[in-house]
Amino acid sequence: MNKTAGDYSLPETVSTALANGTNIVRAFREQFGYSIEDLAVACGLTSLEIETIESGQNLDPHKLERIAHALGLPSNAMILEDPKRLSA
Repeated sequence: MNKTAGDYSLPETVSTALANGTNIVRAFREQFGYSIEDLAVACGLTSLEIETIESGQNLDPHKLERIAHALGLPSNAMILEDPKRLSA
């Protein structure tokens, strides 16, 4: 059974990564084969911003939404029911 983020069902590989403690942004980034730099360019953030989000130091919902849109995901895809799952 996949975990859900809002109404979005997470891919099994992402669910497994989350269960192993991986940050959700990193899990999706790796699922899509993006480097940190590639994702930064795609969503208009800096590499440092992506790194701080992946480390759990910055959970700005607007940035998470920008990342989700850049990956072609629903805007709520990066928001899990349990906010602690967002930290690495």
